Formats: sequence, structure tokens, C-alpha cells
Amino acid sequence: MKNLRMMTRRDWIASVAAAYGVVSQRVNAAPVKSVETKSIAAVVSIYEPKTHADVLVGKILEGWKQDGGAGPALKLSSLYVDQFTDLDLSRKMAAKYNVPIFDSIEKAVTVGTDRIPVDGVISIGEHGEYPINAKGQHLYPRRRFFKEITDTFQKYDRVVPVFNDKHPGPVWADAKWMYDRAQEMKVPFMAGSSLPLTYRKPELNLPLGSEIEAAVGIGYSELDRYGFHALECFQCLVERRRGAESGVEWVQYLDGDAMWNVLDEGLVSQAVFDAALAAVPKVRQGDVRDDPDAGLFLFKYNDGFVGALFMLQSVNRTSVALKLKGQEKPVATQFEERTEPAHPHFAYLLKSIERMIHTGRPSYPVERTLLTSGMLDRALTSRLQGGKRLETPELAIRYQPVDYPHAPLPDLSANPSQPLAR
Repeated sequence: MKNLRMMTRRDWIASVAAAYGVVSQRVNAAPVKSVETKSIAAVVSIYEPKTHADVLVGKILEGWKQDGGAGPALKLSSLYVDQFTDLDLSRKMAAKYNVPIFDSIEKAVTVGTDRIPVDGVISIGEHGEYPINAKGQHLYPRRRFFKEITDTFQKYDRVVPVFNDKHPGPVWADAKWMYDRAQEMKVPFMAGSSLPLTYRKPELNLPLGSEIEAAVGIGYSELDRYGFHALECFQCLVERRRGAESGVEWVQYLDGDAMWNVLDEGLVSQAVFDAALAAVPKVRQGDVRDDPDAGLFLFKYNDGFVGALFMLQSVNRTSVALKLKGQEKPVATQFEERTEPAHPHFAYLLKSIERMIHTGRPSYPVERTLLTSGMLDRALTSRLQGGKRLETPELAIRYQPVDYPHAPLPDLSANPSQPLAR
């Protein structure tokens, strides 16, 4: 494979813009007038400022920057809110934009009629007061939301695309049930994190079929909530290795001396770990090995590739480093989490959702998120069981990755129905 150099941002934008036929990089460029606006129903757990409901649904209502400027070719037709809080924003936004709030998911999907008039559904089961189980999983009502959405599809004999924010489940049995039901009912289904679509610092554009010899990820904060983001970032790069994805053979959680022994004994490359660590900002000084709350998700893929995701509390961002065949030094990138304007990485996630709703086809495989959901659930199960290595035949999930771009591409003003040029 040709050497993968770390491009300048200008070089990369120019090359990818040419490949994708992009005509504008301006977030606030006027949308193409010939594009028909599609309608969606939103099903959310809570809707407070800066929640996932705000930074996704709010962009449909108020534009990509949530400043009243241009936005996606989507219209919010209805809203269901599971919990109204003291900081609730949904009633204010609904009144401002004349959007009805319904007291059931069925009514939201049907917009209070006897049919399904919307073109898609966005389901956001994130944030709110919900129980936490012994594994530390926040039991958001994602399966319940999806069941009621798809029950409505069955009742009214119409299926439309559905996006599930973050990981389905989060318990593996629920994630698998949701995936199987989508397959059975032929629901165009997407899920996942915003971070695979965010800006990368430095820019790293990895070709499909790359010869990856080793990979290390670094995540931070809560194992369930942010461990999922970190696994999605890791998977969106390692899925591009030669042979594509065939699933995961086993998963293990390690902490204390056991997690650092994988570096000392050479199971995981110290050089690749160091490259990943250098890509993220530190919030705690001193030796990273003194981090008392650090943990490791260790896993082996069915093709023999070993993955390692270090969850550290001494950093506050996510990174992935890769050792590529033929290159002496690892390459690494940080997955940025910008807050202004209005958490822009969610605009690029919404662009992929917009595309699915307009085309009727997922922008990238939901199987990636099914796999990361299973890996996370099994890692947390291993932790509960004292670090036991768990064989995972249920994670023999095969899929072919697609070359969907990350920020600042695709152009947010581009026609969502137009195929990505190659």
C-alpha cells in the first residue's frame, strides 16, 4: 500500500471535494431549491438545551448552526417527549414552529391521523431519569421507542426509515432484538454516534482495504456513555482494513496492573498506544499508569486482529492510532468535540440521517453499531465478572463498510438525494 501521509487540511479538502463532486464548503449555503422537503416525527426521552434532542431536532427547526439559517431538507411534523423536565425546551420550540406534541409514540408517528404521513422517524433515547443496571448501563428506553414505532408501522401498513441515536439496546438482547425486527420488517435502519462523522485532528482519511497491523483507541469518562463513542471511533477506522469486517471472537475488560501488562508483554504495541495518547489533551498530570480509574476494553476479531481501547480519566477526548504496513511510525487522530456553533459534529450526523430519509437507504451499515453495541455490553459484562474473557460467537457480525465522508464533508448544502460521486 502507498504510504498514507498526514495531509494538510487544505490538501485533504481539495482532494475529497473533487472525489465527491462537492461544489461548496459553506455550511450556510442556500439549500438546493429543487429538493423536496421530507417530513419526520421525532421521539425523544427529554428535550433540554444541549441535549441530543436539542442538537439534532433543533437543527431541523433552526438550521445547521441553530441560528435561523439554512438547514436540512427536513421538516419536523410531530414530537413525542417521554419526560418533561424543569428545563424542558420542547414546548417552547413546538409553539414557536407550530409542531404538535403528542402523548403517545403512535400518535406522533401518525401525526394524529389514521395513516403514516411522515417520511422518517428520529428516535433519541438519550438523557433523562432512567435506571442504571449492575453493569453500569443507563437503561434508556430505546427498545421501547423502537417497538412502539415499528408496532405503528405494522398497524398502519407502512414502513419508513428510522434513525436510533447512539447504540441500540443498550443491553445486548435489546440491541439484537431491534436489529432483527428492522431486518424482518425491512425498515431502513441507522444508529450510532456522531463522532465517526466529526472533524479529525490532524486530518486522517484512511482508504478502504488498508493494511492495518495494529490499532489502539483512547476514550474517557463513563464506560457506558463514552465507551460507546470511543468504540464507534475505533471501529470506523479498523473496519477499513483489508478483508472488511467479520466480527469479534472474544472481549475482555481489564484494569489495574493487568491492563498495563498488555503493553509490557507486547500484546498491544506501546508505540501505537503512545501515539494515541499524544493525540488527546490531558486533564491530569503525571504518569498515565497512575490513573486509578483507568480501564481497558480488549478484544480479538475473528480475523485475528487485536483491538485495544483504553478508557482513561486523565484525558478528555477520544483518539485512535494505527500502525500501517510499510510505515515506520503510527498515525493518530483525535475525534473533535466542538461546541460552537451548536455542536457542529451533530450537523454532520444529521446530514447522514437526512440522506437516508431522502433515499430510503442507510448512509452506512447499521451492523457497525450493532457490533460496537455488543462489544460494549460484553466488556461491561466482563468487568462485572471480574475481568473474565468472554467468547462472543454472537458477535460474528459481517458487513462491508462504505466510504461515507466525515466533517467537513459532505457539504451540508448538497442535495441529499444525489448519489455520492466516485
